Amino acid sequence: MPPALAAASTDDPPTGSGEKSAHAFRTISEVAEELDVPQHVLRFWETRFGQIRPVKRAGGRRYYRPQDIELVAGIRHLLHVQRYTIAGAQRVLKENGVRFVQAVGRGEAVAAEPLLQEVEAEAASRAGTRAGTLEASDRAALAEALDELRACRALLDELRELPDAEA
Repeated sequence: MPPALAAASTDDPPTGSGEKSAHAFRTISEVAEELDVPQHVLRFWETRFGQIRPVKRAGGRRYYRPQDIELVAGIRHLLHVQRYTIAGAQRVLKENGVRFVQAVGRGEAVAAEPLLQEVEAEAASRAGTRAGTLEASDRAALAEALDELRACRALLDELRELPDAEA
Protein backbone atom coordinates (compact mmCIF):
# COMPACT_ATOMS: atom_id res chain seq x y z
CA MET A 1 0.00 0.00 0.00
CA PRO A 2 1.39 3.45 -0.87
CA PRO A 3 2.40 5.51 2.21
CA ALA A 4 -0.17 8.23 1.44
CA LEU A 5 -3.00 5.70 1.44
CA ALA A 6 -1.67 3.99 4.56
CA ALA A 7 -1.58 7.31 6.42
CA ALA A 8 -5.10 8.16 5.30
CA SER A 9 -6.44 4.78 6.36
CA THR A 10 -5.02 5.09 9.89
CA ASP A 11 -7.22 8.16 10.49
CA ASP A 12 -10.36 6.12 9.90
CA PRO A 13 -11.30 3.64 12.62
CA PRO A 14 -12.02 0.04 11.69
CA THR A 15 -15.59 -0.54 10.53
CA GLY A 16 -17.95 -1.18 13.41
CA SER A 17 -15.75 0.36 16.13
CA GLY A 18 -18.29 3.12 16.84
CA GLU A 19 -15.66 5.87 16.86
CA LYS A 20 -15.59 8.69 14.35
CA SER A 21 -12.59 9.95 12.48
CA ALA A 22 -10.90 13.05 13.87
CA HIS A 23 -12.06 14.83 10.70
CA ALA A 24 -15.73 13.79 10.99
CA PHE A 25 -18.48 16.25 11.75
CA ARG A 26 -20.03 16.01 15.22
CA THR A 27 -23.58 16.60 16.38
CA ILE A 28 -24.33 19.16 19.07
CA SER A 29 -24.86 16.36 21.59
CA GLU A 30 -21.43 14.90 20.83
CA VAL A 31 -19.77 18.31 21.16
CA ALA A 32 -21.67 19.04 24.38
CA GLU A 33 -20.50 15.74 25.87
CA GLU A 34 -16.91 16.13 24.66
CA LEU A 35 -16.55 19.67 26.06
CA ASP A 36 -18.79 19.14 29.13
CA VAL A 37 -21.03 22.05 28.13
CA PRO A 38 -24.85 21.76 27.94
CA GLN A 39 -26.37 21.90 24.47
CA HIS A 40 -28.39 25.00 25.28
CA VAL A 41 -25.16 26.81 26.22
CA LEU A 42 -23.66 25.92 22.84
CA ARG A 43 -26.76 27.33 21.13
CA PHE A 44 -26.53 30.48 23.26
CA TRP A 45 -22.84 30.91 22.39
CA GLU A 46 -23.79 30.74 18.70
CA THR A 47 -25.93 33.86 19.28
CA ARG A 48 -23.12 35.71 21.07
CA PHE A 49 -20.17 34.60 18.94
CA GLY A 50 -20.91 34.94 15.23
CA GLN A 51 -17.72 33.04 14.48
CA ILE A 52 -19.35 29.79 15.68
CA ARG A 53 -21.12 28.56 12.56
CA PRO A 54 -21.89 24.86 12.56
CA VAL A 55 -23.31 23.41 9.37
CA LYS A 56 -27.09 23.14 9.64
CA ARG A 57 -28.86 20.39 7.75
CA ALA A 58 -32.54 19.81 7.09
CA GLY A 59 -34.60 20.30 10.23
CA GLY A 60 -31.97 22.64 11.71
CA ARG A 61 -29.72 19.83 12.97
CA ARG A 62 -26.25 21.20 13.73
CA TYR A 63 -23.03 19.53 12.64
CA TYR A 64 -19.79 20.89 14.05
CA ARG A 65 -16.62 20.69 11.98
CA PRO A 66 -13.30 20.08 13.78
CA GLN A 67 -12.43 23.80 13.55
CA ASP A 68 -15.83 24.69 15.05
CA ILE A 69 -15.12 22.37 17.98
CA GLU A 70 -11.69 23.93 18.52
CA LEU A 71 -13.25 27.40 18.53
CA VAL A 72 -15.96 26.37 21.01
CA ALA A 73 -13.29 24.73 23.18
CA GLY A 74 -11.30 27.98 23.14
CA ILE A 75 -14.35 30.03 24.07
CA ARG A 76 -15.16 27.56 26.83
CA HIS A 77 -11.63 27.94 28.17
CA LEU A 78 -11.84 31.72 28.13
CA LEU A 79 -15.23 31.79 29.86
CA HIS A 80 -14.99 28.88 32.30
CA VAL A 81 -11.29 28.55 33.07
CA GLN A 82 -9.95 32.08 32.72
CA ARG A 83 -13.23 33.63 33.92
CA TYR A 84 -13.65 36.07 31.03
CA THR A 85 -17.02 37.69 30.56
CA ILE A 86 -18.75 37.17 27.23
CA ALA A 87 -17.75 40.70 26.26
CA GLY A 88 -14.16 39.94 27.24
CA ALA A 89 -14.08 36.72 25.21
CA GLN A 90 -15.58 38.61 22.25
CA ARG A 91 -12.78 41.16 22.62
CA VAL A 92 -10.13 38.40 22.61
CA LEU A 93 -11.68 37.00 19.42
CA LYS A 94 -11.75 40.43 17.79
CA GLU A 95 -8.20 41.38 18.80
CA ASN A 96 -6.48 38.01 18.29
CA GLY A 97 -8.66 36.23 15.74
CA VAL A 98 -10.35 32.86 15.45
CA ARG A 99 -7.12 30.92 14.94
CA PHE A 100 -5.73 32.19 18.24
CA VAL A 101 -8.87 31.15 20.14
CA GLN A 102 -8.78 27.76 18.39
CA ALA A 103 -5.18 27.39 19.58
CA VAL A 104 -6.36 28.22 23.11
CA GLY A 105 -8.94 25.44 22.70
CA ARG A 106 -6.21 23.01 21.68
CA GLY A 107 -4.02 24.10 24.59
CA GLU A 108 -1.37 25.55 22.27
CA ALA A 109 -1.85 29.19 23.32
CA VAL A 110 -2.82 31.07 26.45
CA ALA A 111 -4.82 34.29 26.52
CA ALA A 112 -3.81 37.06 28.88
CA GLU A 113 -5.72 37.23 32.14
CA PRO A 114 -8.95 39.23 31.93
CA LEU A 115 -8.68 42.86 32.89
CA LEU A 116 -9.20 43.55 36.58
CA GLN A 117 -11.91 46.09 35.80
CA GLU A 118 -13.78 43.49 33.76
CA VAL A 119 -13.62 40.97 36.61
CA GLU A 120 -14.80 43.57 39.13
CA ALA A 121 -17.65 44.69 36.86
CA GLU A 122 -18.79 41.10 36.42
CA ALA A 123 -18.65 40.48 40.19
CA ALA A 124 -20.66 43.65 40.85
CA SER A 125 -23.18 42.64 38.21
CA ARG A 126 -23.61 39.21 39.76
CA ALA A 127 -23.89 40.67 43.26
CA GLY A 128 -26.59 43.07 42.09
CA THR A 129 -28.50 40.26 40.47
CA ARG A 130 -28.30 38.07 43.57
CA ALA A 131 -29.27 40.89 45.95
CA GLY A 132 -32.52 41.40 44.13
CA THR A 133 -33.46 37.72 44.32
CA LEU A 134 -33.00 36.92 48.02
CA GLU A 135 -35.64 34.67 49.51
CA ALA A 136 -37.56 35.82 52.59
CA SER A 137 -35.80 33.18 54.70
CA ASP A 138 -32.41 34.49 53.51
CA ARG A 139 -33.40 38.04 54.38
CA ALA A 140 -34.53 36.93 57.87
CA ALA A 141 -31.26 35.06 58.44
CA LEU A 142 -29.24 38.10 57.35
CA ALA A 143 -31.28 40.40 59.61
CA GLU A 144 -30.68 38.05 62.55
CA ALA A 145 -26.94 37.94 61.84
CA LEU A 146 -26.85 41.74 61.61
CA ASP A 147 -28.61 42.01 65.00
CA GLU A 148 -26.02 39.66 66.53
CA LEU A 149 -23.18 41.72 65.07
CA ARG A 150 -24.69 44.92 66.49
CA ALA A 151 -24.95 43.28 69.93
CA CYS A 152 -21.29 42.23 69.72
CA ARG A 153 -20.29 45.75 68.77
CA ALA A 154 -22.20 47.16 71.74
CA LEU A 155 -20.37 44.76 74.09
CA LEU A 156 -17.02 45.77 72.61
CA ASP A 157 -17.89 49.46 73.05
CA GLU A 158 -18.72 48.80 76.73
CA LEU A 159 -15.41 47.00 77.24
CA ARG A 160 -13.52 49.97 75.80
CA GLU A 161 -15.23 52.31 78.25
CA LEU A 162 -14.25 50.28 81.35
CA PRO A 163 -11.42 51.82 83.41
CA ASP A 164 -8.13 50.01 83.06
CA ALA A 165 -7.96 47.53 85.99
CA GLU A 166 -4.15 47.47 86.03
CA ALA A 167 -3.72 51.22 86.53
